[in-house]
Amino acid sequence: MDIATWTGRTACLLQQAMRLTNEAFAERLGISERTISRWHANPAMVHRTEVQQILDIAYEEAGEAVQRRFALLLRPPEPSVQAQALRVAIAVVLRGDDVLLVCRRGDGELRWQFPAGMVKPGAAPETVAVQETHGETGVHCTVRQRLGERVHPVTGVVATYFLCDHLAGEATNRDAVENVDVTWVPRAALTRFIPSAQIYPPILSALEAAA
Repeated sequence: MDIATWTGRTACLLQQAMRLTNEAFAERLGISERTISRWHANPAMVHRTEVQQILDIAYEEAGEAVQRRFALLLRPPEPSVQAQALRVAIAVVLRGDDVLLVCRRGDGELRWQFPAGMVKPGAAPETVAVQETHGETGVHCTVRQRLGERVHPVTGVVATYFLCDHLAGEATNRDAVENVDVTWVPRAALTRFIPSAQIYPPILSALEAAA
């Protein structure tokens, strides 16, 4: 079978069919393990052309047994089966009057977002928020306040938000495969980068209170 367009979901199903860990799958594809984690956290994302080609090759070289398992995994689940919700931790990092943002590739366009990472079972979301911020941007931060949790209206994942304070480190793009840029933006200009309708309301309230 042919996959017309690889998404985060179908790429992760291929990983499952190959029975590989994130680390082993990343090594097989020649990309970072953090990138694989992001696919798990954002199943609706559409990969860039070069990643599509990498996944095409991986599928073609996987062999018939893997391809049969993959075809079975693609079948829609029974109505009574409930998939475990994917969870992400999102860091809203402040440095004075500035907020830290990353510009991600995906879905055929560039999008500015707050640093985020997938929360694996047993992991503390606040720890993931801090670690992923450093891994993506080189910025060390500490959690000031938990802002809340919601099912993200676009991706459908459970997102937990944390207001964080900058401790040290310059903002640099440390994940060039998924991100185009990393930058600090003035709080007053945040909605020029992320439409206000897409921002979790407690974030806007917290930023206003911190002003």
